[in-house]
Amino acid sequence: MTAAVLSAAVLAGCGGNSPGTQSQSENTGAVQTEDAAATGSAEAELSLIIASNATDLTNPYSYGLDKFKEVAEEVSGGKIAVTVHKGTLGENESELVEKLTMGAADMIVSSPGFMTAIGVPEIDIFSLEYLFDSFDHWENSLDGDFGEAMKEIVKEKTGNQFRVMGYWTSSVRDVYAKQAVAGPQDLKGLSIRTQSSAVQQDFFKNCGAIPTTVAWGELYQALQQGVVDGAENDYTNLTLKEHHKTPNGMYISETHHDYTTRLFLMDGNKYDQLTEEQKGWIEAAAEAATKEEREITYRMFEESKQKAIADGAVITEHANIDIDAFKTIAIPIQDNFAKTNGMEEQLNMIRNAAK
Repeated sequence: MTAAVLSAAVLAGCGGNSPGTQSQSENTGAVQTEDAAATGSAEAELSLIIASNATDLTNPYSYGLDKFKEVAEEVSGGKIAVTVHKGTLGENESELVEKLTMGAADMIVSSPGFMTAIGVPEIDIFSLEYLFDSFDHWENSLDGDFGEAMKEIVKEKTGNQFRVMGYWTSSVRDVYAKQAVAGPQDLKGLSIRTQSSAVQQDFFKNCGAIPTTVAWGELYQALQQGVVDGAENDYTNLTLKEHHKTPNGMYISETHHDYTTRLFLMDGNKYDQLTEEQKGWIEAAAEAATKEEREITYRMFEESKQKAIADGAVITEHANIDIDAFKTIAIPIQDNFAKTNGMEEQLNMIRNAAK
């Protein structure tokens, strides 16, 4: 698949806006910024542009990218120069994916879902609800056989266009709404803003809810005005946007239905062109960045929860949620997805990692 065709498919699948005009280097096609000029070094033999869509400097992604820069430049002795963009190459992930495919960025953070639009339906396994039971289960799976298997699937199905350099997370998602949700019966008839994944929407439909699409930037107003009855996201993201301060977002129920996976991506073909020494530097930096991003995410989970409580949100603790009832709905969806997409082996890897 050519970069141009892939880029068009990504934008169509993600529904992203076209990025603004950027000045480009005639030699590399990479976006040039004042930060890049300041960061660059006469001794650098390799310059990398890395990016996420998070503009908030306290976002775990920001810490992860900063750690990558720190370690890459340190272990290479300055032979790698890294420019970090935090939302400045695009606040929509589709923009970042396009820039990666066109060579205007070298490494990005993205949710996996865009790959379903470019011929990797297997990637939607990350969208299945109640796939993981805890952060430990998530780590055991992603750092084990399942994670390695998914890297190979992504490499093969995208023609090495995307190489997974690390598995990051956006914490664990909960339902927040105009009322507490202790089990599926409490979702009946509620319009819930969900992600666009078909398997996720199927889950909420089977719980009796009405999955609704609302742009992330418009969700605060939708909750405030009663356009939707609730939504689902993690503590950090929902508190940063103050959704918990709205009438239809103040009841946060720790359903913990989605331990999220985000991908730290690089163009695999560009990676293959590097020297073994350069690959080693990048892999060491990616490993350190992945560890940092996860640690910050876990820390911010508790900090963000305490902020929500201090602001007056009403919390239904995880121990008071009927998780078994939710899993009764989720597991058949998992099984059907695995059968349809030939992913039974990978699903068993995840389930065995919990033991």
